[in-house]
Amino acid sequence: MTASGTNGVHAAPPQVTKTAATPPVVVPAPVNPPKQTILSLGALPPRPTAWHGKGPRTPSRIDPNNPPWPAYRGYHEYSFAHATMGHRLPTILGKAIDDVVRTLNEQSDVDRIVDLVESIARMQDLMEDLTGNTKLRPIVDDGEGDIPLWNKEIAQFFQGKDFMNAPWLFAEAYKYRRLHECFSVSKYWKDYDVFFRQKCDTFSRSSKAVFELSMRFSKPWKQVESLNATQKQEAIRLMFHELTQVCLWGNSTDLSLLINMTEEDIKKLQSTGGDHLAATEKNILGNDIPRLWETVKRISQKPDGRIDFILDNAGFELYCDCVYADWLIQSGIAKQIRFHGKRFAWFVSDVTRKDWDWLLNTMVYGQLFPEASDAQMDSLRAMGERWKQYEREGKWVYEQHPFWCTGYTFWDLATEAPDVFLHLSRSDLVLFKGDLNHRKLTYDCEAPPATPFDMAIGPMASLPGAPPVCSLRTIKSDVVVGIPEEVADRLNRDEDGWKISGKYAVVLLSDGRPGEKVRFQSQGRFAFQ
Repeated sequence: MTASGTNGVHAAPPQVTKTAATPPVVVPAPVNPPKQTILSLGALPPRPTAWHGKGPRTPSRIDPNNPPWPAYRGYHEYSFAHATMGHRLPTILGKAIDDVVRTLNEQSDVDRIVDLVESIARMQDLMEDLTGNTKLRPIVDDGEGDIPLWNKEIAQFFQGKDFMNAPWLFAEAYKYRRLHECFSVSKYWKDYDVFFRQKCDTFSRSSKAVFELSMRFSKPWKQVESLNATQKQEAIRLMFHELTQVCLWGNSTDLSLLINMTEEDIKKLQSTGGDHLAATEKNILGNDIPRLWETVKRISQKPDGRIDFILDNAGFELYCDCVYADWLIQSGIAKQIRFHGKRFAWFVSDVTRKDWDWLLNTMVYGQLFPEASDAQMDSLRAMGERWKQYEREGKWVYEQHPFWCTGYTFWDLATEAPDVFLHLSRSDLVLFKGDLNHRKLTYDCEAPPATPFDMAIGPMASLPGAPPVCSLRTIKSDVVVGIPEEVADRLNRDEDGWKISGKYAVVLLSDGRPGEKVRFQSQGRFAFQ
């Protein structure tokens, strides 16, 4: 496998040379990065005959290298895994190196410069490992809480595996953990986010959709005060239906896929108008929104209803999540919202604490939209101030746990992070946002499209105490479950690349086993029916 994969070139990293007597010196890269990455979907080889087992492997035969159904792996040329491992990830890493070089050129302190140059050298080593398809080594102990989880999983299941023959999900997560290691072992740059500029820039170019929502939802939601009980319930249902879709389609902006887009492209993806939502609802291939509404109604009857968001992308998607969460509080459906983010930069655009703080503070104090009207800026500030007040009052809680940045899927949540499972079991509804969370829920394997969502997520549906789980996902990778088989057959026949275009979505709900006492197994990886 060459550094460019099968679809083009990636950004060339700067060359770093070292001597024993002098610190490393950065030499400018000889090739400029490409301005746009284009994947040729029509060039993918035909998919082999699918595995037609009636159900998943038995629990005793399932492990991270052997998912319930066959895993997607980088050497599967028919899959998006191949395009990702061979082309997308080297391109993303090349752009990350460019970002660090830009930061390097802004420094004046020699100690910080030398420290950052060494981080660039580690990034180059990672690029060589990735493009050379080397075997996966243990993660260097950098003091992070996830080290035991990572190195145990590598030792148990991935000895001798490389980037292309390990399951795609694990290999991709491993690449991002290695990228964090490039900085976490440094002295001055431990928390450096190579994607932060990109995340901020994308949100700054989302003004049309940002203000479309802020102008509608900046003031407290009082439209139902004059309605009778029946009318009020119907108004809340309609608003829930609309905002659930806003939250769903806000996931269209995924920086790991949209490596370079024009402002007009972003506006098209982020259209939140009612007419647009009505037109796109037909593209929700598995639609449990009516069932989700029944779940939400039950939560609204509780004095302490709690909803958790397992967050995906920063920027506009996080903004949409917060608009949704704001309305859930204002409407009385939930009394507390808990948001779960990542401890460090992950899969390009995933939310970190820095992204969370940046969004709320930019809304209140920032000057990101110079062409906005006073009314628009006032509406944005009003929402930001209310959201910060929710934090102070404990109505909104932001959390981050090491498990979310490991290579394990959520089938292993109860065994590898029982504290997280127990914590989520106390929630009335857990909303998993986006494609990566969906991949981890479903083990990212080749389950038949008609596989019921409960079966696809295994222990997250069947363990005692499992909370209601809803996946809000625009489809951007190979795994698809919870949709009619004939729909998948038609799209496979008529629409190349439908699984990675972001045009289609699912809203899938598992009722779980809430209220049952959580019991952890002393033996075996899973316990599900």
